[in-house]
Amino acid sequence: MSEGICYLVGAGPGDPGLMTLRGKECIEAADVVVYDYLSNDEFLKWAKPEAELIYAGKKAKNHAIPQGGINELLVEKAREGKIVTRLKGGDPLIFGRGGEEAEELKEAGIKFEFVPGISSSIAGPAYAGIPVTHRDHCSQLTIFTGHENPEKAESSIDYEQIANAPGTKVMLMGVERLPIITQSIIDAGGDADLPVALVRWATTGQHRTITGTLSTIAQIAKEQEFKAPAVAVFGTVVNCRETLNWFETRPLFGKRVVVTRTQKQASRMSKELRLLGADVLEMPTIRISRSEGEELKEFAGCVADVHTYDWLIFTSPNAVEYFFDAFYKIRSDARSIGGARIAAVGPGTSAKLAEYHMATDLMPEKHVAEELAEAFKTEVGSIENTTMLWVRAKGARDILAKELNDAGVILDEAIAYQTVPETDDPTGAVQRFREEGADFITFTSASTVEGFLDLGLSIPDETAIASIGPITSAALAENSYDPDAEAKTSDIPGLIQAVVDLAEEGLFGEEDDFGDELD
Repeated sequence: MSEGICYLVGAGPGDPGLMTLRGKECIEAADVVVYDYLSNDEFLKWAKPEAELIYAGKKAKNHAIPQGGINELLVEKAREGKIVTRLKGGDPLIFGRGGEEAEELKEAGIKFEFVPGISSSIAGPAYAGIPVTHRDHCSQLTIFTGHENPEKAESSIDYEQIANAPGTKVMLMGVERLPIITQSIIDAGGDADLPVALVRWATTGQHRTITGTLSTIAQIAKEQEFKAPAVAVFGTVVNCRETLNWFETRPLFGKRVVVTRTQKQASRMSKELRLLGADVLEMPTIRISRSEGEELKEFAGCVADVHTYDWLIFTSPNAVEYFFDAFYKIRSDARSIGGARIAAVGPGTSAKLAEYHMATDLMPEKHVAEELAEAFKTEVGSIENTTMLWVRAKGARDILAKELNDAGVILDEAIAYQTVPETDDPTGAVQRFREEGADFITFTSASTVEGFLDLGLSIPDETAIASIGPITSAALAENSYDPDAEAKTSDIPGLIQAVVDLAEEGLFGEEDDFGDELD
């Protein structure tokens, strides 16, 4: 049996982009991932499919696994010869009890490694436009914890020392005790007018900041129902926020956006939305799977004979991916594709072709089936007796086949994959949508609309709807929903821009469906 090891990894403050490269490597290598409440679930996507994922989150008065149990779990799994990655929010050694876990591992004779992470004590203020050190304000930083039992009669924190420490003070885990803590600092000689900021869910789409003074911040937090997890910053550096506030000025900051694409495909769109400041709910309403049975056999036969066709037609990125996956299982040389020219319905499909170093010879200006058929007639000329292979999804609309057959094309259709409704809630987004709602919901195909409704969900009046194109819009209309915006270009960038435009206007309250459909 191989020797086990435990990596104590700082998962950072929440923004997936702030995870270290070493931390990502440890997740990818892990046989077991033990993660806590403040570790972004996005990181779990990097784990191996067979990795064991164990939630050990701890919130006030609600511990999934007590600390002693976590220590025993890490030792037990590593003793089995497994690679264990322990994900801890922020940095594992800044009030993260990483040192205690390492001592338990050392005592048990288990190898371990510390992987530092970006602490919320620094990142939280930074995302709120507050530098914790600044030569015009301070040259010292004090970090302390406010996490104590609210029922304790006496505090073990030396408030006099905190009050008299020069420079910036940052407090972690003390929002519930904020009235006691701020008053204790004032009683110990702290300046009642000292600027204070609270940053909640720092660096994420739920990021929120409030400001006040040492004497007022507790009441402001109470009035605004400001709860944990939050970082508190005490010091004149808080005033820098007036000019350095950068994250909260993004166009979708504070807006919750639902992405209904498959879980596999959502990442790119979610990343772009997060870069614009959105709180993204990844709610996969459909799943994509390869063809089966006789359809798979026929598909493989078409792929093997690809060199015999004059044209290859792709109407979704999925079609491209499944085609080339099959092609390179059958052929080892890209030249085996022969002299076929390639047609793509839209830029998303064309971009996927480019990933396989394939150029697009024909793409209509408007990314729908009807326009692709028309583009063949106007740009190519006579297509009578031309041989074409259309790589498509099961159940795709037949408009393209009808138009091409009417033009005299010798058309074969290869069913590469199928789209089925997602019946589970793999990301927890369905539950969160039911409880919290959203500002925007996006649909990338008619099938995502159908899958959404199959989950028994409805769209509240105050939620704005963005559609990727006319086919998707028609599916919404058939179900009595009128989209508030339709993408000007039927691709992901166009859909994201439609959401941004709606936000700026203040309006928020793949199957092969040809162009607007990217599933």
